[in-house]
Amino acid sequence: MNPAPSSFPITPLLPDIRASLMATPRLVLEAPPGAGKTTQVPLALLDAPWLDGRRIVMLEPRRIAARAAAQFMARQLNEEVGQTVGYRIRFESKTSAATRIEVVTEGILTRLIQDDPELAGIAAILFDEFHERHLAGDLGAALALDVQATLRPDLRLVVMSATLDGERIARWLEAPRLSSPGRSFPVRIEHPPARTQESLEHHLARVAKQALSENDGDVLAFLPGRREIARVQALLEETLSRREGEENLEVVPLHGELSLAEQQWALSPAEAGTRRVVLATNVAESSVTLPGIRAVIDSGLAREPRFDPNSGFTRLETVGISQASADQRAGRAGRVAEGAAYRLWPQSKRLDPARTAEIAQAELSGLALELAAWGSTALPWLDAPPSGALAQARELLADLGALDGDGRIAALGRRMLALGATPRLGAAALRAPDTLRALVADLLALMEARSPLRGEQARSDDFRLRVAALHAWRDRRGHGADAGALAAIEQTAKGWRRRLDIRTPASGTPDSHAVGDLLLHAFPDRIARRDEANPLRYTLSNGRGARLHDNTALLGEPWLVALDLRFDARDSLILAAAPFDPRVLERDYPQRFVRERTLRWNETRGAAEAFEEHRYAAIVLERRSVPVQPEDALPAMLAAIRGKGLEALPWSEHVRRLRLRVQALREWMPELGLPDVSDKRLLATLDDWLAPYLGGKRRLDALEAEELSQALSSLLDHAQRQALDAHAPDALLVPSGQTRRLEYAPDAPPVLAVKLQELFGLADTPRVGGGRVAVTLHLQSPAGRPIQVTQDLRSFWERTYPEVRKELKGRYPRHPWPDDPWTATPTHRAKPRERN
Repeated sequence: MNPAPSSFPITPLLPDIRASLMATPRLVLEAPPGAGKTTQVPLALLDAPWLDGRRIVMLEPRRIAARAAAQFMARQLNEEVGQTVGYRIRFESKTSAATRIEVVTEGILTRLIQDDPELAGIAAILFDEFHERHLAGDLGAALALDVQATLRPDLRLVVMSATLDGERIARWLEAPRLSSPGRSFPVRIEHPPARTQESLEHHLARVAKQALSENDGDVLAFLPGRREIARVQALLEETLSRREGEENLEVVPLHGELSLAEQQWALSPAEAGTRRVVLATNVAESSVTLPGIRAVIDSGLAREPRFDPNSGFTRLETVGISQASADQRAGRAGRVAEGAAYRLWPQSKRLDPARTAEIAQAELSGLALELAAWGSTALPWLDAPPSGALAQARELLADLGALDGDGRIAALGRRMLALGATPRLGAAALRAPDTLRALVADLLALMEARSPLRGEQARSDDFRLRVAALHAWRDRRGHGADAGALAAIEQTAKGWRRRLDIRTPASGTPDSHAVGDLLLHAFPDRIARRDEANPLRYTLSNGRGARLHDNTALLGEPWLVALDLRFDARDSLILAAAPFDPRVLERDYPQRFVRERTLRWNETRGAAEAFEEHRYAAIVLERRSVPVQPEDALPAMLAAIRGKGLEALPWSEHVRRLRLRVQALREWMPELGLPDVSDKRLLATLDDWLAPYLGGKRRLDALEAEELSQALSSLLDHAQRQALDAHAPDALLVPSGQTRRLEYAPDAPPVLAVKLQELFGLADTPRVGGGRVAVTLHLQSPAGRPIQVTQDLRSFWERTYPEVRKELKGRYPRHPWPDDPWTATPTHRAKPRERN
């Protein structure tokens, strides 16, 4: 029996929600799991005056939750889904002219706004479970705010969640904030440790049996994905079937790849006298209600998309959950009575407080295409997309033909948006010839799903085997793959066939190049050509290397399109690929084939080399050596210097000292306007100061040290050179009449190393830099050994010299040690020998 509306914890707050939305068009609503916000708030707004016969659209991030929410609300109204309450998800819709509340998934909302920015017939948009921070949800919220600010100030926007930073969201929306206390029972938290060498699946299965024995009711276990669920299900069904004298037990999977009937069965109450262990991904974390749960087992893991900018691929990765997710999962055990949550990680482990927004770590080509269609990126983001990832996404869209040369959306880009596939797969589908459109539908479904292959085939890198398995299953032939996975893939393929207006599915074995010929339009930047010297190694069209594993099924294929790679700093490993006919490249991407003269630097010879190359992107198809012209060598030499650094140049000691002097005086006397001769600046301006002295040369070692000195000196005009000699001299004339070199170093006063006797009669420390900088004196004994370091010569004569005189007079009797150094004659010589 369904609970009455009054039994929901959020019911007392509903009048405040209605009043707030009457007064202001935005609202942030915080309510814990089980409070009823998903199903009660939309119903409570049906009689709002501002609704005026228009619809309420509620965004639900997950398809399972969208269906479940619509069905629950329809039951409360004693109606079928599709009447007052309906839903729209990908490939499925249950709505009618009478529908007033429409539950949609994220891509559907984006299409609604893009197709009709004024949102005619829509009075409110509710963003449920906003804490999940899906990319499409963030985009939908930003678009809706833009619409409200420019076209529809009357549009109501409500952001709802169980675990979000309500204060930050309220500041972003400039909206009031309401909170429901919810209703939950205490949940006991335990951390049962894993045994030595125990896998996650065995650990969870063991704890499931513990939870069944320690608690009444059903058990909900969170696992990262379908494969882990299948393994745990097999373990539990095997071990629990051996238990005698126990009540009936069901092990129920719950994930997004199940059929609609299987999902509904998982969400339905168990029969009387039957207990359940529900094995779920994070689809059960929020929104959906599982009756009878009294214990939760949390693996602490989830599978989320992560974009690798090095490889250019997004892949689902198993990651640790946040503390907010862990709290939400545990709360499932306290809905109806006291419960228990068993966490399969050490109690000492600290989790991140909240989930990272997907926009910060996802591949953004879909977002970039939506923004191009919208015509603006200046949206009111909660977290703006990273500029680097967005720029990379736009480059990909241009390669796919979705954007024109000015970065505006092209006709193909608009068709890709209407299709609803990712930009890569949309490009492949829309470029396919009519004869292969049925195969395209299969490829769209297979590319979105995990591989259905099992056993030895699961290790194959030949993507065509997945197509063969699907077609064999469809043709009722032996396939050696996961039948459940193939059934889910077929359901998705049916949806794509409907969208592509294809009536008959593909079957049989496609031509050996058909799969690759289609998918290269999705991955024109992942074209790979085999190296002539190594059949396992390939060059990618972005210039990087890739390799096949030793037991590859693709050995000998001259051309591949790489569909999945594992990035490596040297050569990435090709995980899945398909061969194709290179004539398709020539036909469909002629602009990427170029013939041009190229230069490169031969490090071994230290010289420039010139070639004429025929290339597809960065893949060299043909190369022949041609003579190097003087004008060719110069850019190659400059590029080599930039790559190796200034140490590649023949610096003499004189030129090194000149640079140090210029940098020192530039710091001491900035008013002189001396040039910056730091490494960074000199490398950035090679074309200005060094290129004239490299003209006509073909090798870097042809540059003489004297020429380098002239090049550096040319940066100073005559007045600056005079100032340099006056205020940062290379050497100083000391009282003995000798010239002693000044040693310069970055960020330090220059050093003058001089024998003590040469400074007799000099009262004060010499100064440079227009008198602003005292020289550091390294005073030496007659033998050149250090005595004292000082910048205060007067103080040395007064305080330290008497002690030095006592100590060294006996050691160096042939050198003068006067009592009064102020009036003594300076000398660099010893006293002459006395003659008998």
